Amino acid sequence: MALPTGALVVFALVGVAVVLFVLEPVPPDITAIGVLVSLAVLEPLTQVPATEAIAGFASPAVVTIVAMYILSSGLERTGVVGWLGGRLARFTRGSERRLLGATTASTGVFAGLVNNTPVVAVFVPVVTGLADDIHVSPSKFLLPLSFAAMLGGTLTLVGSSINLLASDVLREAVGRPLGMFEITPVGVVVLVAGLAYLLTVGYRLTPARRAPRADVVESYGLGRRLAQVRVREGSPLVGRTPTELYLDETLGFDFDLDVLQVDRRRERVVEDNEEGLRSRTVTDSYIAGSGQRVAAGDVLTVRASRQEVNRFAEAYDLRQLPRERVESEDLEGAHPGILTEVVVPPSSGLVGTTPTEARLAERFRTQVLALRRGGTVTTADLADRPIETGDTLLLRTTEPSVDFLREEGDVIPVSDRSDAAADTIADADRAAGLAADLDAGPGDADGSSDTGDGVGLRAPLSVGILLGAVLLAAATPLAIPVTALGGVVAMVVTGCLNANEAYDAVSWNVVFLLAGILPLGVALQRTGGAAVLGEAIGGLTGGLPPVAALGAVYLLAAGAASVVTPVATVVLLGPVAVDTAATIGASALPFVLSVLFGASAAYISPIGYQTNLMVYGPGGYRFTDYTRVGLPLVALLAVVSTATIALLYGV
Repeated sequence: MALPTGALVVFALVGVAVVLFVLEPVPPDITAIGVLVSLAVLEPLTQVPATEAIAGFASPAVVTIVAMYILSSGLERTGVVGWLGGRLARFTRGSERRLLGATTASTGVFAGLVNNTPVVAVFVPVVTGLADDIHVSPSKFLLPLSFAAMLGGTLTLVGSSINLLASDVLREAVGRPLGMFEITPVGVVVLVAGLAYLLTVGYRLTPARRAPRADVVESYGLGRRLAQVRVREGSPLVGRTPTELYLDETLGFDFDLDVLQVDRRRERVVEDNEEGLRSRTVTDSYIAGSGQRVAAGDVLTVRASRQEVNRFAEAYDLRQLPRERVESEDLEGAHPGILTEVVVPPSSGLVGTTPTEARLAERFRTQVLALRRGGTVTTADLADRPIETGDTLLLRTTEPSVDFLREEGDVIPVSDRSDAAADTIADADRAAGLAADLDAGPGDADGSSDTGDGVGLRAPLSVGILLGAVLLAAATPLAIPVTALGGVVAMVVTGCLNANEAYDAVSWNVVFLLAGILPLGVALQRTGGAAVLGEAIGGLTGGLPPVAALGAVYLLAAGAASVVTPVATVVLLGPVAVDTAATIGASALPFVLSVLFGASAAYISPIGYQTNLMVYGPGGYRFTDYTRVGLPLVALLAVVSTATIALLYGV
């Protein structure tokens, strides 16, 4: 079949988009908007007028996704997700197998109803802390955690944006969308099969990349880049703050070096019952951004290479101390400064910026000491290095600063800074009740608003609102976008969220990605490109049972999803699956479901799905770890999903 000119143009746009999605010279949502504009500008060839190019912003799938982001945030802010983490901590304490089983099962089930990003965000520090307590590498649990969240997303229509997009494809093909629980039978089988794999073969294949409870300075290889120098009487630093070192041009600072801390020894008079008054030498420590001025005799802790430390000491009349290594405890003394690891989620405002551009030091008294991107750790030239999604940062910061960054959605703490299981559980419980405590009004001061489990009355209320939205869509003629938006109104009216929190809950970059990429599927259909690809797949599987074509579509979707994201895969391959079904004389429903479940199986690379990126750095994984653990899972689910779809829906 000869390719029409319009189809060739659309294929060219698809090719350019795929390259940009993989290389990411610009954010994926910007690429998607560029595709939208190109389709409208080339309307005579693409057959997508401007009004239809922007219609994706009003798509039922996009509207529902926006609403589900807000409903999920309501559960998180009222303490429901944190409560689940706290119960998990209490249940699994001390048992490796119980931790793995409870983590994957609870994550999988919960992800069927809410956005799995906040679920994974809460579980990462809880699971890391519990793994440390039982002296098992956190890496053994974090990859299964992400995979379980992806498995659970196929349980209901609202479990994932992938499902909602596939529902739109089916609506365009046969005139009806997917029902709320229409995919649940297949989703349950997939979840059970996937969890069985993760608990057995998958756990054995998952590597232990990070040692449990390792000193963070040592784990990042920072020991050789930390040093201490003493300030002499004649040093030009005397009387200045460490911050002025970078701002005052008269000091001529041109080193790749950060001053982290100022230690000052002094004599303090203390009372002793037997000896009366006596003096004792104490050390006061100040974080570099505190505004404390340097005095002669102060000891500065700096991050730099040995060569830079030598140059720095010589330039500013400092004496290097002979101590061989600076450890974590040296940086967490009698001052508000802490060391903490955080992972950068996809929606973070830090993505694409450098620490200098984000003004972390000036705004948050925060310094980036090291960056882990997968298995690679970088400790030099960090000030001007762009931060990417999935990066794990070792920060020298303060508790209020990291709490603010977490609440803004810019970072996710990797682990609790506790030394015992009891502290980990207490931290999880406090996180569970935090939002409810903040929401409590004057009438709640006597504690009457508390349910007894560390969450307020708004927690069960938020759960009821979410379930009500889901069940109304399933049991009444009301469309899911309507019931979901009704749930958003109920969340705000009842005080589970305020209006600003509702808007902040939405990952608008994802919304623009979806709305921008949807017209590409329309163009593939109208120009005949989808029909050409459908005939090609039908021809390749000709002479074989129709279930073979179903399996081929699944594998094609699974492979594409790990490269160009599941969302783009559904948009591009959904119409192709419909035309493949038409070519071989089969029903469209099972082939659309094959794309849905295949696109949900983006297990073989860290870039396939956002939760994979969220555990990439904290687990210290390598790119190939995802392939080693994920490829057998894809093969298993290809058989299970294809067979179940064929059995339940026919071909």
